[in-house]
Amino acid sequence: MKPITYTRAQSLPGILASRIAILDGAMGTMIQRFKLGEAQYRGEGYAGPGSQGDRFKDFPKDVKGNNELLSLTRPDVITDIHEAYLAAGADMIETNTFGATTVAQADYDMADLAIEMNFVSAQLARAACDKYSTPDKPRFVCGALGPTPKTASISPDVNDPGARNVTFEELRAAYYDQTKALVEGGADVILVETIFDTLNAKAALFAVDEYFEASGERLPILISGTVTDASGRILSGQTVTAFWHSVRHAQPLAIGLNCALGAALMRPYIQELNKVATDTFISCYPNAGLPNHMSDTGFDETPDVTSRLVREFAAEGLVNIVGGCCGTTPDHIGAIAQAVSPLATRGVQRGYFYKEAA
Repeated sequence: MKPITYTRAQSLPGILASRIAILDGAMGTMIQRFKLGEAQYRGEGYAGPGSQGDRFKDFPKDVKGNNELLSLTRPDVITDIHEAYLAAGADMIETNTFGATTVAQADYDMADLAIEMNFVSAQLARAACDKYSTPDKPRFVCGALGPTPKTASISPDVNDPGARNVTFEELRAAYYDQTKALVEGGADVILVETIFDTLNAKAALFAVDEYFEASGERLPILISGTVTDASGRILSGQTVTAFWHSVRHAQPLAIGLNCALGAALMRPYIQELNKVATDTFISCYPNAGLPNHMSDTGFDETPDVTSRLVREFAAEGLVNIVGGCCGTTPDHIGAIAQAVSPLATRGVQRGYFYKEAA
């Protein structure tokens, strides 16, 4: 199998081989800080660039909580968040598209807006990265593909183990549209993240590859799973090692873990990945500890705590990309960037991916 030639972010593999790269932190946590109400989610009172006017004023369903809609109705909020993370030192920022598939947006009766949400979200992230990029420190847009609220492997009905509320084909079609819109909007990297069901991830990876074949584009792929509890397995039952072997055919630039656990609890699973995924880079962006409703961010850890824990990962030589998930803020990302900057990136045995197929 020949080495991949990327059409975008060609410098990223070299960066990851030379230093630890910084991914941004939580989008949802930062959106919550704006304390937007139903009217603000509909875009009322906003007349700046990209204003939607009265487009959603009379939409028949509540939209508060549909964070992806804010890319259309409040692009100023999303841009402010992107720029705050870039100013804190992030090399890579995620698009505001975690739930921007037709499958997820159907919950709000906004499936028809999914393509527009992805395209505009990528444009906003692209503009922010272009503003902060320098020759010495280029910034990259990660087009985020989230897991969807429906799973292809797990029954939604405890009395009917064989029941499913979504098909592989429905997921593939949704992820294809999402990928196409993200790339056309300016994404540099495709990030399939917060994977709790490997079959959902396979649908996403199949769709991404299908788009690459159709378009001639070839972007680096980052894959990030989620270990949901102390069992060390993702929700659909696989261990971290099994998960890696299930997705390595996609030849990702990096494999990693995010969400669910704080850094302290995530460490043994990153150590496991380090042992089995020797021919690819590793990413890690944990939550800011465990949920704590008394905290401003909703999570336990302050920036000094999270950065100290993530620094230990780097000191052990486990990671090439670090950042934050739920409960993390630009302060967390700035502290993480400062903590890991003196430390070496993880060494990778660069050769053929999937040697037995070479």
